[in-house]
Amino acid sequence: MKTKILFFLLACVSLNTFAQEEIPVQKYAAHNKGKFFVMWGGNRESYSKSDVNFRGKDYNFTVENMAAHDKPKGWHVDYVNPANMTIPQTNLRLGYFFSDHYSVTIGVDHMKYVMTQNQIANVNGYINLPENDPGSIYNGEYNNRPIDMSQGGAQEGGFDKGETQVGGPAFLMYEHTDGLNYINTEVSRFDDISKVFRLPNIDKVQINLTEGLGAGVLLPKTNATVLGKERHDDFHVSGYGVSAKAGINVTFFKHFYVQGELKGGYINMQDIRTTASNEDKASQDFFFFQRIIAVGGIFRI
Repeated sequence: MKTKILFFLLACVSLNTFAQEEIPVQKYAAHNKGKFFVMWGGNRESYSKSDVNFRGKDYNFTVENMAAHDKPKGWHVDYVNPANMTIPQTNLRLGYFFSDHYSVTIGVDHMKYVMTQNQIANVNGYINLPENDPGSIYNGEYNNRPIDMSQGGAQEGGFDKGETQVGGPAFLMYEHTDGLNYINTEVSRFDDISKVFRLPNIDKVQINLTEGLGAGVLLPKTNATVLGKERHDDFHVSGYGVSAKAGINVTFFKHFYVQGELKGGYINMQDIRTTASNEDKASQDFFFFQRIIAVGGIFRI
C-alpha cells in the first residue's frame, strides 16, 4: 500500500514538472500594446530642385529649378547638450503602441534647407522697386534670364541682421536653417524579425522592421535676404508635408533601442515670410529624402 501511495506522489510530481516545462515563459518584448516610447536622433537630407516664387509690392519673380542642400553638423556634443540641441539637424518623436504591431506618434523633423549660392539659375518675372531703394539696381523684366545667385556678394549663411552691404545689396539669399521644421504625426507598423537572425532571447536583443506614413505642417524660421530687404526672423506656419518611411529597430534589454530610418516625402509651402513687410512672401514645393539614426527608450507606465 505504501509503495502505491509513493508511486502516485512521484507520478504527480513528474506530471507537474512536465507541465511547467511545457508552458513557455512570456517575454516582455513579445507584446508592444500599451507601451510608450521616445526617440531622439540626427539626420542628413537631400532635396529635389524647386521653383521658388518671391513676390511683394514692387516685384514678382521666380527662381527656376533652385538647387539646395542641408547643413550638417557631423558628430557633435550639441546633439546631447540641452542648451544647443536645436542647432544640429535632429529628430524628436513620442509614440504609443495601440496594438502589438501598430503605433501612433507625434514628432518634429528639424531639417535645414540652404539655397546653393554658387549656382546659376534662370529667373522669370519682374522687379520694379522705387529708384531710391538700393535693390532697384536689379529692376527689369526677367525672361529666363540666367542669374548668378552669388550676385551682389550673396553667401550661404547670409549676413547679420541690420548689416549693411558694401557695394550694394545682394540679389538673393534664402535658407530655412532654424529650420525646415516638419511637425508631423505618423502611424507605423512594427514586426519582430529576430527569428531570422536566430536570436535566442528577445528580451536581451530584438530586431524589428518598421514602416510608416505621416503628415503634418511646416513651421520654418526662414533666413532670407531678398533684394537687400530686411529679413523676417520669426517662426511662421507656411504649409504642409506628407511622408513615408522604412527602418530597422534593434532593442536591447527590453527598454533601449537604436533605430535607423530612410524617410521621404513632399513639402508644399505657399506662405513663407521673407522680409519685415507682410506683403513680401515666397512659395515653393519640393521632395525631400532623410537618413536618420536615433536612440530611444520603450516602457510601460
